[in-house]
Amino acid sequence: MKPARIARRWRALRNSLLALACATVITVTGQPGAGVAEAAPAPPKLKPGKRCDELYGVKDVPTGGLPQGDASRSVDRWDTYEYTNPGLQFDGLNPTQAELNAAGTDYKKYDHSDPRRIYARFNAQKRWKDFRDYLSKVYIPNQGYDARGKAFMGKVVREMGLTGPDWICEKEFWFKDPDTGDRHKRRLDAYNKRTREIVEAKSNGSPDGREKPADRAWAKNSGWRSYKYTYVFAENQTRDAKNFMRELKDTAGKDALGRDRVRTYDYQSHHKGLAPKGTENGPYRANGTTMSPGNGTSTGSRGSGNQVINQSPANPQTLKEQLDRLGKTGQRSLMNRGLGGIDFTTLDLRYIGKGKSGKGLDYAFSAKSVEDEYAAGWGGQEKGNLISDAFFTWLALDPSTFWVNLNPDEPNRIIDADFGRTDAGRVLLEADLELKHDIFKAMDPETEAGRNFMNALPKRNGFPCWAGFRYWIEPETAVVREQDGGIHILDTPLKLSTVPQETHTQPPGGKGCDLTEAETQQSDRVLDRYITPLVAEKVNNGDYYADLRRVYTARVAAEWVRQNAADMPAEYRRIINSNDVKRWPLRAPHQNWTGKQVWDRYYKAFTEGTFKYKWDNGEDVYVYTVGGVDFSKQPKRNMNPVRFRTEQRYKPRTVGFAVDTIADDPNKEGYLMFGGNSAGRSEAGTPTPTPTGTGKPTPTPTGTGTPTPTPTDPAPTASQSPGATTPPAPEDPDGDLADTGSSTPVGLIGGIAAAAIAAGGALVWWRRRRTNTRS
Repeated sequence: MKPARIARRWRALRNSLLALACATVITVTGQPGAGVAEAAPAPPKLKPGKRCDELYGVKDVPTGGLPQGDASRSVDRWDTYEYTNPGLQFDGLNPTQAELNAAGTDYKKYDHSDPRRIYARFNAQKRWKDFRDYLSKVYIPNQGYDARGKAFMGKVVREMGLTGPDWICEKEFWFKDPDTGDRHKRRLDAYNKRTREIVEAKSNGSPDGREKPADRAWAKNSGWRSYKYTYVFAENQTRDAKNFMRELKDTAGKDALGRDRVRTYDYQSHHKGLAPKGTENGPYRANGTTMSPGNGTSTGSRGSGNQVINQSPANPQTLKEQLDRLGKTGQRSLMNRGLGGIDFTTLDLRYIGKGKSGKGLDYAFSAKSVEDEYAAGWGGQEKGNLISDAFFTWLALDPSTFWVNLNPDEPNRIIDADFGRTDAGRVLLEADLELKHDIFKAMDPETEAGRNFMNALPKRNGFPCWAGFRYWIEPETAVVREQDGGIHILDTPLKLSTVPQETHTQPPGGKGCDLTEAETQQSDRVLDRYITPLVAEKVNNGDYYADLRRVYTARVAAEWVRQNAADMPAEYRRIINSNDVKRWPLRAPHQNWTGKQVWDRYYKAFTEGTFKYKWDNGEDVYVYTVGGVDFSKQPKRNMNPVRFRTEQRYKPRTVGFAVDTIADDPNKEGYLMFGGNSAGRSEAGTPTPTPTGTGKPTPTPTGTGTPTPTPTDPAPTASQSPGATTPPAPEDPDGDLADTGSSTPVGLIGGIAAAAIAAGGALVWWRRRRTNTRS
């Protein structure tokens, strides 16, 4: 090679090395170097996981097997599990604005046991304006979410036998999506390389949205074709979960034996969050007023019922705003089923009995579960307060005061003065007015039932005729089961009754037809055949009468407490017949309600006409009613033990769960049960003060009323229950719970404890007035 060419190559090599050296210096010193690529960062190291039995402290449990295909754990094995939620020690915090302001926004400077840490966290966030909403819907659920998940996973490891060296928990993998090329890191709850199985445990009924991309990538990836993936849900799957499971199954396909590679196992285990040990009855714990008299040792109730009821917003708009807010922050999956998911329009009291700790009373509500969280979930506090207030109203007032009376002849005898200051009285009187409107609608000859009704009545000159009628609501025989120191309220149907009756006040058109006794009885039978069943269906199942049904069920529970007063806590015994309802007054927005307002609305309709029906000869037909709700009869039939064990086999166990947590009711598909204890006690059995204002406890005030057994106003005599004599009530066929019904007129029963609400009475009038035109 020529020397010149060698020299040129040496110079080129020297220049290249110099350029590389300069580029290296520039890069190392952090100066921009055009055209120089930095090395990609090393991927984060994946966690190898740990043996499941060692991670969760499971010993001496043989390796089990997973269910093949979709499965549900048998109802006999449904149960609960416990976990510690640090946030629960603060569930009663109620700071003043000054306390919030003083806490600032730097929460890290406060200890975890200091409530100011929570105040500061609230101040630092912007989405939630109400502290109580933030505390119950964000802070407390977040604090317990990890512990709840770990507790459930430990239960799955132990009970499904995910033990031995092959089952590894918390192991991380990369799943690559073959369609997009994206890689997703996924930490698997449990993984078995030998059996080619993956297990994902969810302590609720919903998959985590953050994990969905990784699971979709797994389902598409051919490298994982030999593996099966089982989702284990602790609660009923949500609609989102069902849809996602179908998607994964379709994507992953079948194994070599034709079975779905993605499977679901509904475990049905209800979680019970506990406050940290030593704080069960601390100064920041919350108690409620639900089913608690708030005096004596019962300083306030506590339990799952209180939690879900208190979480419920007042209206659908607020619910939507809160669910949207949680959705934007990814916190929806952390929530219990109380926010959305429960239809509080179906809320009812289904059990009351002696507390397990010997203090207070245990209670359990029932309500329908819904999948569309936006469709229900509001109004829980209103309905819960109504049930609780009605329960204590039934206990406090003398039974002879429980009457309502919408009679156009008696504007001054509408409702007892004390009863009229309660929501129980308001509900009865409003239900009676609604009853009239429903009777009007059922009689409309434009409907099939109304036309059949008119055609079957006695006639005068081609016009249908019927007498004035009293039409009232009264209880059908309730089905209950009394055992183990409590009462299960299984069914509380209502029925309609009629009897001919007239008033002096005349509706438009004046006096109607003069009927013979036989025609009067005929019109009564026609009414019962065509109209009564339609209206009775509304009373027992219609939305408007739901509050009436709630009030009546509370009356059944209260009657049981009356009958067993000697065994009840002293704070309940003191309420019975005290005539003191100051602690349970009309609540907003009905605080200014009066019975006279309802009577005025009724009288206007009665005298001026509300419904006008045309018959085929061109004359108008007016229909009016006047009325009553009569709960003086409260018959109960105690279901015999054999039938109870057959038809309600799981009810006692479900009620036991419901005192502490939200439990699915296997005896009533689609319904949940949740409740508490009226004494506000934890497992330790010591009373808990109620925090107000400053995060410091303030005892609930006790009642000061003295018993006054004489009723404030006698029941009306013009609108009593029909009949003056009463056949003896049948004996209880099962011998365990005496029937409490009596058909004795209210004016005669006086202070009999079995009486509840004396009737006002209901009249159905038919009047006609000739018009100038003819059809």
